[in-house]
Amino acid sequence: MMKEGIHPKYSRAVITCACGARFEVGSTVPNMRVEVCSNCHPFYTGTRARVVEKGGRVERFRKKYGR
Repeated sequence: MMKEGIHPKYSRAVITCACGARFEVGSTVPNMRVEVCSNCHPFYTGTRARVVEKGGRVERFRKKYGR
């Protein structure tokens, strides 16, 4: 059994993201605001930035070191 009077009140909470998505979870804080959620995070959406070779880095290296 849990001790009486030492635990915070646990209730429903609404988490609001900067993109406008809202999630309902259980928490000790009634409302939370976040900047990034699973709906807009690049890892989950698959829109992460691609690494693009700028200015022919490989060619500049080969030219510089004669390879």
